[in-house]
Amino acid sequence: MSRDPDPSLGYLTRKDTEVKLPRPTRVKNKTPAPIQITAEQILREARERQEAEIRPPKQRITDVSELADYRLRKRKEFEDLIRRVRWNISVWVKYAQWEESQKDFDRARSVWERALEVDYRNHTLWLKYAEVEMKNKFINRARNVWDRAVTLLPRVDQLWYKYIHMEEMLGNVAGARQIFERWMDWMPDQQGWLSYIKFELRYNEIGRARAIYDRFVQCHPRVGAYIKFAKFEMKNGEIARSRNVYERAVEKLADDEEAEQLFVSFAEFEERCKEVDRARCIYKFALDHIPKGRAEDLYRKFVAFEKQYGDKEGIEDAIVGKRRFQYEDEVRKNPLNYDAWFDYIRLEESVGIKERVREIYERAIANVPPASEKRYWQRYIYLWINYALYEELDSGDVERTRDVYRVCLNLIPHEKFSFAKMWLLAAQFEIRQLNLKGARKILGNAIGKAPKDKIFKKYIEIELQLGNIDRCRKLYEKYLEWSPENCYAWSKYAELERSLSETERARAIFELAIAQPALDMPELLWKAYIDFEISEGEIERTRALYERLLDRTKHLKVWISFAKFEASAAEEDDGDVCEYKKQSIERARRVLERAVNHLRTSAPELKEERAMLLEEWLNLETSFGDLGDNSLVQSKMPKKLKKRRQIVSEDGISGYEEYFDYLFPEETQNTNLKILEAAYKWKKQKRSSDED
Repeated sequence: MSRDPDPSLGYLTRKDTEVKLPRPTRVKNKTPAPIQITAEQILREARERQEAEIRPPKQRITDVSELADYRLRKRKEFEDLIRRVRWNISVWVKYAQWEESQKDFDRARSVWERALEVDYRNHTLWLKYAEVEMKNKFINRARNVWDRAVTLLPRVDQLWYKYIHMEEMLGNVAGARQIFERWMDWMPDQQGWLSYIKFELRYNEIGRARAIYDRFVQCHPRVGAYIKFAKFEMKNGEIARSRNVYERAVEKLADDEEAEQLFVSFAEFEERCKEVDRARCIYKFALDHIPKGRAEDLYRKFVAFEKQYGDKEGIEDAIVGKRRFQYEDEVRKNPLNYDAWFDYIRLEESVGIKERVREIYERAIANVPPASEKRYWQRYIYLWINYALYEELDSGDVERTRDVYRVCLNLIPHEKFSFAKMWLLAAQFEIRQLNLKGARKILGNAIGKAPKDKIFKKYIEIELQLGNIDRCRKLYEKYLEWSPENCYAWSKYAELERSLSETERARAIFELAIAQPALDMPELLWKAYIDFEISEGEIERTRALYERLLDRTKHLKVWISFAKFEASAAEEDDGDVCEYKKQSIERARRVLERAVNHLRTSAPELKEERAMLLEEWLNLETSFGDLGDNSLVQSKMPKKLKKRRQIVSEDGISGYEEYFDYLFPEETQNTNLKILEAAYKWKKQKRSSDED
């Protein structure tokens, strides 16, 4: 099949179309050759063996006819080339330069003119054309070419420079000036104006140069132009004129982006003129008007100036200005960086300019946190606090302080969160101003909008100091209505009534408190109630309270406290002290016995608590002296044992740990009974086996 012609392959066979690759040569000897050839050697040999370039022979022209033939042939070559690549300017240039080399200037000019018809916007053609005329000393023709060039291409500065240079080389100063004037009508860039000024200065025309500078700054009202103008006047000794130039620049460019450079140059000028006060005024004016982000160099120069010429106060002002610039930069980058605002305010307060301090405070408090979450407001609120304290203590402006507190309290979203310290500071401020009505109004609003423990405590403390007991009672009622689980409020309310010798009211308050379904710290409340009854000498009531408390909780501390109370009750009672002491000791023992029995029967797992209770009982018996009986407790004391147990984790048993266990006497008896039972069973089994 492969030998049959295939129409798709042009009736060639498959064998004919197969690509036959040369067989790879197998290298039999792979050892390195004794003589190694480097790539450098190969290149060097190739260069040495290269044949010389074949160049056409030099033709010598001996008569006019041969010259004519040569010229005809060369012109034909150039014309043919131009017809092919008409837009290639280098061909035109070579053609014209060849005609120039043949000294046929009319033909050369014709070629240049034909080239300009093709691309008159190419300034290189004009430059080469004019240079040819100048080189061959055709001055008027060169002027004609330059004139045409600058008329057609007035924005090409090189043409103007070459034209003016030619006239100046010829000594035609008036003509060069005229060309400059023509150029200035086109309002060139700064370099063109400066070239005109340098031209006039070369011929010592100071007045003309000054007039050109005046036109220059009107055409280009930039900082650099004015500085050059002022330096020109300074160089010529015209200090008043130079100062006038700087003043014109400040009037026109005070808000320019490069104004910093202008003010620095102006201040340095005044410094060179020994006008230190003027220079200082310029620096301060600049620092007040230039944005802080663009005044780095200005601050540095001002600090150096003050260190050189200023007194201690001036140097401090300069340093403050530098630090002020740093803080401005920080708060500009991150307005919510309140720490930077605090530092900035502290700096301004150290300076002592009230208006500036107020301005910084107003700018700082304007940066309200974007989110209504308390954690974002915790630093921000201190800006308001410091602002109010500054207005009250440093400025002494009462109305402004009141306004600060009012605006701040209106700004805080009290429905989401509030700041008790702000309400209290506002109220305390009104009290310092002897405005008790205003303070009560503020605290009343605080309780209505955002009640907090601190506000209630402070309000009650204020009213208590003023002796308004009825108001205190109403506030405590509001407090407990808002937070009925607050044991602190209940105990303080009862303490108030007790201090007023209202025992029944205090007892009623305690009863209401312990009847609440939920309390945050009930142990403190019960302790306060029990201490109250003890202080009132109500032994039976106290005992009943302990019993009620034991109905609610059987905590170890309650049993110990009850026992200690019973033990100390006799000392407070009248009559036969010894008899009552014995009775109280018996009552204390009964309480402790009840506690031990409860822990043994109802909570046998609480061995450590039971051991602690027995330790406390033993200490109590020791404290009774002769009336005590340690043997009652010693028989109940447990043995302390050290044991090991497995540590069980998610991955299984991970090891062992040691712990202390307590073995009580009744447990020991039970253990002995179990051993005896096991021995009896073993003996019984042995007898039955022997009988079998």
